[in-house]
Amino acid sequence: MSQSAGHLIVRTLEAHGVPRVYAVPGESYLDVLDGLHDSTIDTIVCRQEGGAGFMALAEGRLTGLPGVAMVTRGPGAANAMIAIHTAWQDATPLVLFVGLIPVADRERDSFQEFSLTGWFGSTAKRVVTIDDADRAGELVAEAMRVAAAGRPGPVVVGLPEDVLVELTDSTPSAPIPVPDPQPSAGEIAAIADRLARAERPAIIAGGDGWHAGAGRALLDFAADAGVPVFADWRAYDAVPHEGPAWAGWLGYGRADAVTEGYAAADLLVFVGCGRSDVMSDGYRLGFAAETVLVSMDPEAAMHAGRIDQQVLATPSAFVEALGAVDRAAARGGRGDEWMDARAAAQQRFAAHRPDASVPGVAGVSGIPAGVEQPGVDLGVAFGELDDRLGGRGVLTFGAGNATIWAHRFVQHRTPASLVGARNGAMGLAVPAAVAASLAFPERPVVAVCGDGDFMMNGQELATAFAHGAAPLVIVVDNGIYGTIVQHQERHYPGRPSGTRMANPDFAAWMRSFGGHGERVERTEEFAAALDRALAAEGPALIHLLIDESVMPPAAGEIAA
Repeated sequence: MSQSAGHLIVRTLEAHGVPRVYAVPGESYLDVLDGLHDSTIDTIVCRQEGGAGFMALAEGRLTGLPGVAMVTRGPGAANAMIAIHTAWQDATPLVLFVGLIPVADRERDSFQEFSLTGWFGSTAKRVVTIDDADRAGELVAEAMRVAAAGRPGPVVVGLPEDVLVELTDSTPSAPIPVPDPQPSAGEIAAIADRLARAERPAIIAGGDGWHAGAGRALLDFAADAGVPVFADWRAYDAVPHEGPAWAGWLGYGRADAVTEGYAAADLLVFVGCGRSDVMSDGYRLGFAAETVLVSMDPEAAMHAGRIDQQVLATPSAFVEALGAVDRAAARGGRGDEWMDARAAAQQRFAAHRPDASVPGVAGVSGIPAGVEQPGVDLGVAFGELDDRLGGRGVLTFGAGNATIWAHRFVQHRTPASLVGARNGAMGLAVPAAVAASLAFPERPVVAVCGDGDFMMNGQELATAFAHGAAPLVIVVDNGIYGTIVQHQERHYPGRPSGTRMANPDFAAWMRSFGGHGERVERTEEFAAALDRALAAEGPALIHLLIDESVMPPAAGEIAA
């Protein structure tokens, strides 16, 4: 039976098991919206295209199935670009559908005309336009495959307004299998031999693809083999934050002792990620070490520097293959001293209450012991949050200094429990929390953001109320773009410029939606406010006031 190309697109997404699409409506793709009217797919109506793209990105990261966003042409596509760039740099599967002008109107400077390939061609894995109604299902299936295959990333699909209403006898296209490369026995034996010969080996887990619990199995193997395991920047949920092999995360705000462990390794095994500028401190650290790269990227495009062995495998396939390795043999002549030292450094770094009696050791907020903390002590606050969540929550992060305390003190013990822009994009925390709450309604979801980050996409709280999501948003308010001020003080001391903001009462703003809002100005008020917010039905927000002088300490100043 004939159907329109727009309806065929929807039926194909249904065949791929897509549970939700995140959309800002536009007249350019009305027929797709009509197909969604009686679809099994839930249409999440967003308030800005950047928010819609970030929600789809969060869905892709947390589930492994490409997240799907839909926006209109011109301005709508422009707003969505931030999510495409984030998915590109973060290697997260995402498919963005963009309504386009009618085919006959091309090259006539028609209303909202733009070049889809020109805009997105350098920042997406593929850009395609459905100019043939008969191929609509085929191209959607191909977009879903490309987004998830190899190094995951974004695919952009153009939807000409007139093509969508054309009738076709084509049927929905079934999912195209995505290759699941397996390491050979010889490759695994070679890695085991390298581990046995190394004096100071280390494993770095990162990227996406840890949904099935491979991280715990990796930690178990590493503990028996005497190998510390680090997590890459904002991939902290790849492995559970516990056990003798857990050595900490390699990102902004880490402790020097954690960094030194990575830099001192003589063998680095990267699983699901490569040597990036963040973990290597601007491409300075770890380049002399023997290097093994385990990735889905045959060209190793995300890795900088030396590679002594490359293995094409997903994290789960690689960890499963490690099960055949004799762990005692992989240990070689090493004792536990190297691994234990790395674990001890991380444990002290992440402790909620560092020993204030140790000279030179900073308190949990980076303020030296004995110095009064202005406003809310964020170390105490996020230590309380860690106690309440117990490693089972989903955290979403904005960009900026405000997130560093949560990175340090809130532990992850379950996979698919973190969404944060690895490319540093602001505005991700709130929309990602909305998507996470829809994907995992049984789990607590907490967005952590600064005041600048929150105002980038805070309007998506309206989407949460409209669709039954119930995240908790923690807004750290110091009235400035804190990360930029920190850089200004380093390079232009005493000359702040272009970094000050005026903020509303965010708690009152949340209450205006009908949600639960708390304003906290003192540390002793936080625990009770947190308990009330976590117990609230529906979305909640805690507005934390801190002084603008409170900044995360440099890595060398953090207790290790």
